[in-house]
Amino acid sequence: MRKTYVSASVLILIVLAIGSCKKEGFLNATATTNLNKQTVFTDSANAEGFLANIYSNVGFSISPTRFSYTTSTLVSIPCGGLDAACDESEISHTYSTAALAFALGSVNAGNVPDGSVQSSVASADAYYVCYQQIRAVNQLFANISKVPLLASNKAQMLAEARFLRAWYYFILLEHYGGVPIVGNAIYDYTQTIPTKRSTFDQCVIYITGQCDSAAQVLPVVQTSLGYGRASGGACLALKARVLLYAASPLFNKPASMASVQAPSDIASATVRPLVGYPSYDATRWATAEAAAMAVIQTHAYQLFTDSTFLAGYGEEVPFQYLFTIRGTMNNVTNNEYIFQLMFPPNDYLEGLFQPPSRTGANGAFPYQGTVDAFPMANGKAITDPTSGYNPNNPYAGRDPRLKCTITYDQSLLGDRTPNGQIQGYSPVNIYLTNSGGALSGGTDAVYQGTPTGYYNNKMLDPDAISGGLYFNPTSRCLPLMRYADILLDYAEAANENEGPTALVYQYVNEIRQRAGLNPYALPAGLTQVQMRAAIQTERQCELAYEGYRFFDVRRWLIADQTENIEAQGMEVDRTSTTATYKIFPVRKHNFTTKMYLWPFPQAEIGKGGGLVQNPGY
Repeated sequence: MRKTYVSASVLILIVLAIGSCKKEGFLNATATTNLNKQTVFTDSANAEGFLANIYSNVGFSISPTRFSYTTSTLVSIPCGGLDAACDESEISHTYSTAALAFALGSVNAGNVPDGSVQSSVASADAYYVCYQQIRAVNQLFANISKVPLLASNKAQMLAEARFLRAWYYFILLEHYGGVPIVGNAIYDYTQTIPTKRSTFDQCVIYITGQCDSAAQVLPVVQTSLGYGRASGGACLALKARVLLYAASPLFNKPASMASVQAPSDIASATVRPLVGYPSYDATRWATAEAAAMAVIQTHAYQLFTDSTFLAGYGEEVPFQYLFTIRGTMNNVTNNEYIFQLMFPPNDYLEGLFQPPSRTGANGAFPYQGTVDAFPMANGKAITDPTSGYNPNNPYAGRDPRLKCTITYDQSLLGDRTPNGQIQGYSPVNIYLTNSGGALSGGTDAVYQGTPTGYYNNKMLDPDAISGGLYFNPTSRCLPLMRYADILLDYAEAANENEGPTALVYQYVNEIRQRAGLNPYALPAGLTQVQMRAAIQTERQCELAYEGYRFFDVRRWLIADQTENIEAQGMEVDRTSTTATYKIFPVRKHNFTTKMYLWPFPQAEIGKGGGLVQNPGY
């Protein structure tokens, strides 16, 4: 039988048989256009397309446009992603969305997105999307026998589907804690859909078990047309991430953090096992350490350090180009990505994050706190009196990743010709000048183009530009799991389990070396507490705007500190000879204990299926 294989590069373009025909539940029956079970599963191409569509939502949780405002005329206006719901960024628009609710501390079961089309929320989010795709996986399992493919090809399809099911359950787990596990069941409208939540422990066991099963079938890496699909390495990496979460204080709270309140502390006895483990177990860190090491020991992945592309504009480093290369391109190979969201050639992020002068719009705006997290190029924090930091020239001599992550005043970005081509690079003018006794600036200036004085530059391609798709597109695909994440996972788990060992130092230093820090090595003799802080800072810088920060500060049980803040921005005032830098308040953020976990949407609680709400909501 001929094998039909759908390229991962067109996954997001394929829409087959997964849309919901009603808004009545998280396991809605599958709707089709002119397709049905017979036409989908008795045709190999359609069956592959069905699987491909399950991939289409793998990146929705980290999407920079995740939280949108839908107008009365059903126009969707992006307001930011998880970065705008935590201490990374200011929302792009002040409409009432979940991002704003998290920032203000007003989030509740009624104002988080569910699955309905309302004027103030997006049409679907974590609960709805994940169970919709889990149901699609179960449809594939139920009908795989009809697909005219070789047994080996079917086994690969099912292994990919099993990984995807684990992936969507993990997204549910990081949002809500324990959730209903439905196994392979598919429900229709004549049946009562059980929504009893499984315990947190049961969910961890189920997800890691799915990863183990899929890993036995899938190749360690996917190449060629398979690039972007689930691999054995992705299974191991997801398992490592789940176990890191399971060991973390939010779910595995040690006695040393007794003074910090977690959802388990405000939960009833029956709800407590749903939101974490009943008691602390230090061996969970050892389990997480071993799982991360299993990925490292595949020797299939490495940090991207190729400097082939470095030419032209400013202090470029390989980190800038890491996000622009999929697989092998022009004899350059990116072996850092483990699992990624695929796109056709695009200018997606450029259109969101580049400043107005480059026709960007609708992306969230970085806060000063994110900028300040980046150390000096010598690796020292800017708060260290010996670091060399100059508040009157705050971006000089900084960690090279800062430039790759943040567009600040006088950053160089590409200029576009009328036909969309890049004609060179020029500075972004975010500063204000005194004109007739009043401060004023251009379209990119603080208070005019950006409310914080910054724009996001993370993962943007220096050789692509908003509106220049036909001339300067990028082959960027968004990382969902990459090797740097695994190194930091290992370092964190090992430090908690054993303390700052030689391997902990090695893996953190490898990331700092690739970043371009000089010297890159952490100081010798750090205590466990000091190493913990160093790892947390590395995660904040290395993984900024990739969807980690929102959940990291929660699983570390420090969000009561990082989220209860007066978020700040930077105003730059320039004359012909001098520049003055002034930090100013942007927004007061608020955080309460219940916000360590998401509320289940009220629409789901109200269906009476027995779904128990999270504590505090």
